[in-house]
Amino acid sequence: MNSHGGGGEEGEKMEIRKEKVVLMWGYLPGSSPQRLPLLSPAVVHLPQPVGGDSWKDVSGGGCGFAMAISESGKLITWGSTDDLGQSYLTSGKHEETPEPFPLPTEASIVEAAAGWAHCVVVTALYLVGVGLHRYGSGEVYTWGWKECVPSGKIIGDQSAGGSLEKDLLEKQSGLISEQVSPRSQLSRSSGTPSSNEIRGGEESAKRRRLSSAKQAPESSTSSDETLPALPCLVSLSPGVKIVTVAAGGRHTLALSDVGQVWGWGYGGEGQLGLGSRIRMVSSPHPVPCIEMPGYGKDRSLVVPRGSINSEGQTYKVPGNYVKAIACGGRHSAVITDAGVVLAFGWGLYGQCGQGSTDDELSPTCVSSLWGIQIQRIAAGLWHTVCISVDGSVYAFGGNQFGQLGTGADQAETLPRLLDAPSLENKHARMVSCGARHSAIVTDDGKVFCWGWNKYGQLGLGDVIDRSIPIQVPIDGRLPKNVSCGWWHTLVLAESPT
Repeated sequence: MNSHGGGGEEGEKMEIRKEKVVLMWGYLPGSSPQRLPLLSPAVVHLPQPVGGDSWKDVSGGGCGFAMAISESGKLITWGSTDDLGQSYLTSGKHEETPEPFPLPTEASIVEAAAGWAHCVVVTALYLVGVGLHRYGSGEVYTWGWKECVPSGKIIGDQSAGGSLEKDLLEKQSGLISEQVSPRSQLSRSSGTPSSNEIRGGEESAKRRRLSSAKQAPESSTSSDETLPALPCLVSLSPGVKIVTVAAGGRHTLALSDVGQVWGWGYGGEGQLGLGSRIRMVSSPHPVPCIEMPGYGKDRSLVVPRGSINSEGQTYKVPGNYVKAIACGGRHSAVITDAGVVLAFGWGLYGQCGQGSTDDELSPTCVSSLWGIQIQRIAAGLWHTVCISVDGSVYAFGGNQFGQLGTGADQAETLPRLLDAPSLENKHARMVSCGARHSAIVTDDGKVFCWGWNKYGQLGLGDVIDRSIPIQVPIDGRLPKNVSCGWWHTLVLAESPT
């Protein structure tokens, strides 16, 4: 942050330059000393090969690995669970220290996200004018589990008769042409995770009621689908420029510069918002979050669901485009430009905010938040947290470890306003969710964490879970962003040099 002030008689502007640092706490195999959790914030140092560079942003990470971005546009990765075959997600063999990740592009990285075991980044574009000018973001690269990397295949739910899959394939080109615009338009114990925990953590998310629909035969997925895939360029329609991405357990969402959401990966619980339990969508498809002109008269594909009043009338989803996206373990959420939240996917713990535990196969308005303008949103394995324009925090979904911050451990199927004394007169401006913990940054420069703390992911010096937001001591540094991995937390902060 720059500070401008008077400079004596000549009125010179004095600039106070502040060093950006990355703070980390929690558990990262391969980077923590003796593979033990970091219970309190520790400074992460940039690697020597990028000396002279500085930190630009933090991007959380996935299961056992972390990611951040340097000012020069390099993706920096560290941590790994290489003994379990996940070191391909990071650079180096053991990743004891952060290193630049080798990508098949020289373009700068401006956004990054990670799921359980896959990563996705967005590159910047530059225009030549009066000097170099960064226009924005554009291309998307992804790597990790093969089932999370686009390959052009669609594996659907046979009980649905394949009609949706056929419609998607036949109508995709028409939808894309209408929706693309030119750029000018714009736990409670200590210790380290066991092998079973690492292997089975994501699979525990499968504990849901069985769908009445038959699952497609597993033979449609080859035995090496979960083997690692190297970084590859995601093929999107010409003219589509992506500005941000989000990664869930096994699915990915991308948001374009005109507010269109794209999705791919696993969709068995509706987390891709396509109106059906499509098991695998391995090419990017537009997610119909807002009813746009491109859908025309044929509405059989899928349309977003509004709120239904007592007479059964369906209201139109407020807004003209999507401005923010989030992916949880098996659910997703977006915010429209009108500040309305839509959620879709797995709903067993109420993480879609509908007052029920049903799965939502299409983007559905969280109607109890209507009238409250939401500006930020994040999703964990089983829960969702969002922030309103006035800095209030709302949470819903699973709460086994206190990750909702309500002071209890009961799930909430409707959004619950957090009214903990620790947040009195506080206004949240950033939010992030780990697998089972949550974090916010307030406008007065404080970091609060709550939820599961078995591996120190709350940064409070112990391994005791918290069910209300607790301030994390960061030694007077000014936090600029927070981003949670599955078992760890990263904060980008400024401190005077």
